[in-house]
Amino acid sequence: MSILDYAILVGFLLWMLVIGGICTTRMKNSGEMFVAGRQSPWWVSGLSGFMTIFSAGTFVVWGGIAYRLGLVAVTILMIMGLSTFCIGLSIAPRWQRLGITTPVEFLRIRFNQSVVQAYTWLGMIYRGIGMGVGLYALAVMVSVLMPLPEGFPLRDPRTGNLSVGGGILLWSAVVVAYTMAGGLWAVLLTDVIQCIILCLVVLVTVPLSLGEIGGLGQLWRQAPQDFFQPAAAEYSWGFLVLWFLVGYFRYSADWPFVQRYICVPSPRDAAKVAFLMGGLYLVSPLIWMLPAMAYRVIDPHADPEKAYILICQRVLPSGMLGIMVAAMFSATASMISGMLNVFAGVFTRDVYYQCWNPQASERQMVLVGRLATLAYGAFITFVAFLVPEVGGAEDVVIALVTVLLGPLMLPVVWGFYSRHISSRAVWRTLIVSSAAAAGVYLLLALLPPVVSNGETVNQSGALGTFPRFSTPVAPQILEPFFLWMKSSGPLVNSILGFVVPLAVLLFEEVRSRRFGADAGWLRLESFFAVHREKTAGIKASRMPAVLVAASLLMLGIVMAVITACASKQRLTLAIFSLMLLLGAAAVFGRLAFLRPGTSLPSNPDLPS
Repeated sequence: MSILDYAILVGFLLWMLVIGGICTTRMKNSGEMFVAGRQSPWWVSGLSGFMTIFSAGTFVVWGGIAYRLGLVAVTILMIMGLSTFCIGLSIAPRWQRLGITTPVEFLRIRFNQSVVQAYTWLGMIYRGIGMGVGLYALAVMVSVLMPLPEGFPLRDPRTGNLSVGGGILLWSAVVVAYTMAGGLWAVLLTDVIQCIILCLVVLVTVPLSLGEIGGLGQLWRQAPQDFFQPAAAEYSWGFLVLWFLVGYFRYSADWPFVQRYICVPSPRDAAKVAFLMGGLYLVSPLIWMLPAMAYRVIDPHADPEKAYILICQRVLPSGMLGIMVAAMFSATASMISGMLNVFAGVFTRDVYYQCWNPQASERQMVLVGRLATLAYGAFITFVAFLVPEVGGAEDVVIALVTVLLGPLMLPVVWGFYSRHISSRAVWRTLIVSSAAAAGVYLLLALLPPVVSNGETVNQSGALGTFPRFSTPVAPQILEPFFLWMKSSGPLVNSILGFVVPLAVLLFEEVRSRRFGADAGWLRLESFFAVHREKTAGIKASRMPAVLVAASLLMLGIVMAVITACASKQRLTLAIFSLMLLLGAAAVFGRLAFLRPGTSLPSNPDLPS
């Protein structure tokens, strides 16, 4: 990285902290901190939700799959978009109508406090692992690009670059700082700016990558066989079908996404949030994954997890690498900051206020929310340091999403529509699903090596290689089954994470119908009736548009400087610089037509 790259990266980090400081002025109560006063414009929440799915692990995991298997990575991501689009047609408006402040508030009303406690602590552990993986992946990728002078505190003496541990501390400190300062407003606004930066870098990288290999035609001719198949290897059609269902329940009930649906002014806005997230995932994955796919032609023997950063390092001009590092940070920061804020909200309102201090003032709750953000940020940092001991990033991400999300998310969505299931159904789903997953992983650990065609098949679970034990040779009749489990790990995880909890909930639904409506359902109906009187007339804030326009203007100026310093591809860079400046002018022009003090228009409430 050049001096220009470092200057751009430092400027970006400072701008994120400035936004946190600006948002601090709005932090007058816990509603502003955790739901942005329900004044977030739908496009801000939609882009924020889109970015919350990202992290540096996206480039590591999905970029690695794209490099290794090709088009199947695009298929997996597009299915996520289809799942989210369906949410806009169904549950997203219902979340907004409900009028809750945190997702856990729904659990307390619909079920009981024991379910709240279970979801709070299990969710913190599960998502903490996911965020730790993203933070670690970011530190690994950026450490390749950032040489530091001898004697610098964060320098790795073996490589001469930024150490992985130093990177973890640096990135986590910035994210925790602006999330503590500005609450959900800071998360939403930085997400939008980070989305702009990410899209800018990827759109610049695509034509440069294809130009490096001679165009799409060369990629088609030189790619491996089956590189353009929509399903391949362990990612079969069966896995893709279950992946759609897992994605639907994940983005319906996972707390950071629920928060995006409830912080907008109306149910119609909430539906637009999901439509925007899903639409972007339906149209953009092919563009994101093309650089990693192109690098397979350049170097067929590279480390798949580093393919994306290697192609960027190869084709991007001086200055753009700094923006690329900022984009990597942006992707991870969006995911982490969103999670930090939602869990700070859950702890503050549903643990501290409900269980420990019901007389707490708004000022006390904001303070507790900031301290909870700091504490959870420290936990995520600790997890990131442990990630190398867990296993490969791809295995960890797939296992977390497919095995753990189903038992946590399915009961929430089910309870949203079913009048009959109670907290007992939630507990039984968690216990049975956890036992089934533990049993399968224990079986894989205890099984002897399976021999196929004279070769030993090494068995490893989704969370890393298990130790081998001395056990009798498995009956030959079971070997095809063991081989299938080994070669179909993602499908097995999806069955554990979706089919098992679904079966338990179906049984509980049939069993509980004879008891009539659950008391939690009646409480939910009463809460909804009261909420409709409180939220009439809320409009979207104009502050996000002002900050986005300012960010576009600064990015356009930065791109113009990069264009002037570049030795090649100056026309491509100049076009992107012009697009950013025109975008800033368009947003400022739109704001000029609004009277001072008025809000950006928001759609009226949908009928109930």
